[in-house]
Amino acid sequence: MVHSRSILVYFVLLVCSSLAVPVRAERPNVLLIAIDDLNNWVGCLDGHPQARSPNIDRLAQRGTLFTNAHCQAPICNPSRTSIMYGMRPSTSGVYMNAPRPWTVASMNDRVTLPRHFAASGYQTYTAGKIYHGSGLPPGDFDEVGPRPGQRQKLDERLVPETRDGAGGLWDFGGQSYDEELFQDYVDASWAIDVIGKRGEQPFFLAVGFYRPHVPFYSPTRVFLEIPADTIQLPEVKDGDRDDLPGIATKLMKAPAAPDHAWFVESGRWKEAVQSYLACVRWTDEQVGRVLDALAASPHADNTIVVLYSDHGFFLGEKERWAKQSLWEQATRVPFIISVPGLEQGRPCQRPVELLSIYPTLVELCDLPTQAGLEGVSVKPLLADPVAEWPNVALTTFGKDNHAVRSETHRYIRYSDGSEELYDLQSDPNEWNNLAGDGSLDSLKAELAEFLPAANAEPARSDKRRKGNK
Repeated sequence: MVHSRSILVYFVLLVCSSLAVPVRAERPNVLLIAIDDLNNWVGCLDGHPQARSPNIDRLAQRGTLFTNAHCQAPICNPSRTSIMYGMRPSTSGVYMNAPRPWTVASMNDRVTLPRHFAASGYQTYTAGKIYHGSGLPPGDFDEVGPRPGQRQKLDERLVPETRDGAGGLWDFGGQSYDEELFQDYVDASWAIDVIGKRGEQPFFLAVGFYRPHVPFYSPTRVFLEIPADTIQLPEVKDGDRDDLPGIATKLMKAPAAPDHAWFVESGRWKEAVQSYLACVRWTDEQVGRVLDALAASPHADNTIVVLYSDHGFFLGEKERWAKQSLWEQATRVPFIISVPGLEQGRPCQRPVELLSIYPTLVELCDLPTQAGLEGVSVKPLLADPVAEWPNVALTTFGKDNHAVRSETHRYIRYSDGSEELYDLQSDPNEWNNLAGDGSLDSLKAELAEFLPAANAEPARSDKRRKGNK
């Protein structure tokens, strides 16, 4: 005998089917993993022969690795603002590390990524560095975990002679205190506790790891895994800057960063590279702890994982350090999206932007469309990594300075009209500026079509508005 409840369920399903109305499945959770200053020195991107990142690599094997992904700004605050607010720097006017976006009056009505998820029924959590300096807009997340800074009281200064004037940030080497007290370990532990909860609501969890941001501190155990005498240095070409416009050299000066000559003359270049590689390995261990916790949780088969870095980093390439430029090593970032049920382990070479994170998650989680998002969802590329893709990646550094990255070329135009053009297939190190080659004028014009039509004036802070520190 058929129970009346079964008949009712069957009737509802039949009606929905006849009306082509889908029956909503449980919405997926979202785990957002942000890593600070991580360039392509990870195993799956082959950026350095001594890079080791088995946990990031295994995430790439269970998702889509975007091998040609780029940030919207090669500096922390505007990059992270762009991701969380869904706006280009040329629209928001947030070009540098100040002001904080939540203090800008014109951005008051913007709905951030976590707020949009919260409004759609998600419980939202965060720990570590998601916005610049670990600051947060008031009420941006439901629950906030530890948000340590770039240095801890336990950290000891190791290379005093850099004299960087930035509170000791330009320092590097192994630290010998208890590994469980390292800030990224603490943040990972908090995220693991969140993942272990069984809640009625789906969760949106954003965890941000500081390393390999300066100072390049990792546990001594990890630092010593890479013997200093084996370190392989990046390739550097003498006279590489000779074909650059003057504005490029002026713009790329990173505040407080030592000159490349200091690293060479002091004999500490290898040690700094060793320290950066060790930080990558240490952060990868924390990523692995979080991924292991997710795999062992009830949420393993219903959680989208997104991993990215806010921008890249130079360690001597083009005779410079830090980010703050419009070249490949500063704009290119690791970017992985893993979606349960989709085909896994297929890399995508199409040029994509971190600005796509917001609209992609909205689409994957079937959330209401959010007005004003400037990014393009990469969902079609998750289904087919070689799908037609008419888009490029656009990076901005200061007003009217932009880089356009296609699948094969990088075109840079500065505020004074000067240009750079590189063929990344034949010149991956960007050693030969082709902008003066008249035969390539049509290519430059084609790429210039993607430059912003309008460039906002630099944003100003409304001092009456204060965010969480």
